[in-house]
Amino acid sequence: MSSDPGGGPAVLPPLELSLRSILRGLVLDGVIAENDARKILGRSRPVEIALTKHPLAEISDAGLCRPTPPHEPVVLEFLVGWLASKCGLDYLRIDPLKVDVSAVTSLVSYAYASRYKILPVEVVDERVVIATADPFHFEWQAELEQMLRKKVHRVLANPKDISRYLIEFYALTDSVRRAFGRAEPGSRGSAMNLEQMLELGRAGKLDANDRYVVNIVDWLLQYAFEQRASDIHLEPRRDNSDVRFRIDGVLHPVYQLPTVVMGAVVSRIKVLGRMDLAEKRRPQDGRIKTRGTSGEIELRLSTMPSVFGEKLVMRIFDPEVTVRSFEALGFSDHEFAQWKKLISSPHGIILVTGPTGSGKTTTLYSTLKHLARPEVNICTVEDPIEMVEPKFNQMQVHASIGLDFASGLKTFLRQDPDIIMVGEIRDLATAEMAVQAALTGHLVFSTLHTNDAPSAIVRLLDIGVPHYLLRATLLGVLAQRLARTLCPHCRKEGMVDGELWQSLIRPWKLERKGRINRPAGCLECRETGYLGRVGIYEMLVLSPALRGLITSECELSKIRNQAVKEGMTPLNIAGALKVCSGQTSIEEIFRVVGQADVV
Repeated sequence: MSSDPGGGPAVLPPLELSLRSILRGLVLDGVIAENDARKILGRSRPVEIALTKHPLAEISDAGLCRPTPPHEPVVLEFLVGWLASKCGLDYLRIDPLKVDVSAVTSLVSYAYASRYKILPVEVVDERVVIATADPFHFEWQAELEQMLRKKVHRVLANPKDISRYLIEFYALTDSVRRAFGRAEPGSRGSAMNLEQMLELGRAGKLDANDRYVVNIVDWLLQYAFEQRASDIHLEPRRDNSDVRFRIDGVLHPVYQLPTVVMGAVVSRIKVLGRMDLAEKRRPQDGRIKTRGTSGEIELRLSTMPSVFGEKLVMRIFDPEVTVRSFEALGFSDHEFAQWKKLISSPHGIILVTGPTGSGKTTTLYSTLKHLARPEVNICTVEDPIEMVEPKFNQMQVHASIGLDFASGLKTFLRQDPDIIMVGEIRDLATAEMAVQAALTGHLVFSTLHTNDAPSAIVRLLDIGVPHYLLRATLLGVLAQRLARTLCPHCRKEGMVDGELWQSLIRPWKLERKGRINRPAGCLECRETGYLGRVGIYEMLVLSPALRGLITSECELSKIRNQAVKEGMTPLNIAGALKVCSGQTSIEEIFRVVGQADVV
């Protein structure tokens, strides 16, 4: 072993991409123990593995830990970063969402990229960024610079990522190119108004069962599952259509497809969802059940006719996400105790309110799963059924045959139910049936679209529910939002801006901490500073005093003030408490909650 003459970090004189050389460097830098290095070298290694398996991957697969406290595991990403620093290269963790696949795959052929095990990841003006797993062989760099007439910037990346995305990116590009090549020339790149779009759809320019289209759809779904997407948006445009994923509540551009290929992709998904392939003038709903790494995953489909084709949105329902523990949902101990007491009532109405995408379905399914026992009959009427649960008796609304929420509820009353869940109270007929069910000894859960919990009372009165029946049946209202949580890998402490804090909690009061956590951005969170989401809750429990305020002309401000006096935590204060606990940021709470109404 020798050290750098300048007194810097140790440099391996014969540094090369071999297991022995890499182990020697790791031992010298104190990354692994010498005994562990000897054990790895002493293992019998088949010739084919020795020739094909990357040394860093082999070391990480050994499951070693650092020899010094806190004895962190020696993972592949760390090893790649270590090797990059030894060789003076930048380390890059490939984020497929940030790679313009069509642009980078057009630079070099798959054969050339696989030959040298390189992957183009970015094209910026006169520079091309190429990821490699071998920093010691770069004879290809001069060739590419001459061929592309651009400066090549080498970066070191995870060898497993390079191998995987090398195949996926080029396979996707090839499928799109071949699918586009099979489309009729007259349908390519043409601007279409609504009538022309419908005519082209009936003509069937590209077969939905074309194997290249099938490959694109399979990649799209698998990719969405891996990226933790909650929704997939397929949006037709004039020439190139957009694919976007909603991750942690925020939309991210993913890929662009030729519009004619996008039409075939939408048709393929409609076939899988048993939707009417010929009908392109009306919105349609469907569902697909598929399998992901966590088991069966359901997708709810919704199409909408637009100027350049059918827009399709797929909402992903992963059982591991849709049914969760109350702690994982974000309930505090106090909130869980209140909610548990509320849902233990033998009869009455419990409402969950909030905008679309605020997690109401997840809360209801988790609650019903908590209440499901062999001696309890749980019946649900939904539009649509978002997650099939064997422990529930679930009914789908079919407006075309007169089966709506109200008639579904009427049927349930003859089915000897204990607990009833109504997907949404939209009109007086449904509200009256929910009240009827509660009065006859059933526990009824439902959702309502209001901004906060007290507004639910006023909303029910507005649609015509008599105040005396509401006073007799309503048990409580849970309003909620979903806020992104700060990435645990990069969050950092920061100071609280006093004016910003006051604008968040106004008109209420809450003592602020001197320092809070702030978003920073790292590889794990794609430089957003956020990773995952947590629920923010406002729980209104009907007390005798609150019931007394429910009259035919009740005032929302009086109900809200009385609820706060009795212990209700307003949404903005609940969000501020999440900020104080270090889970999220003030800016994120403003994004999802806004400023509370001054009363």
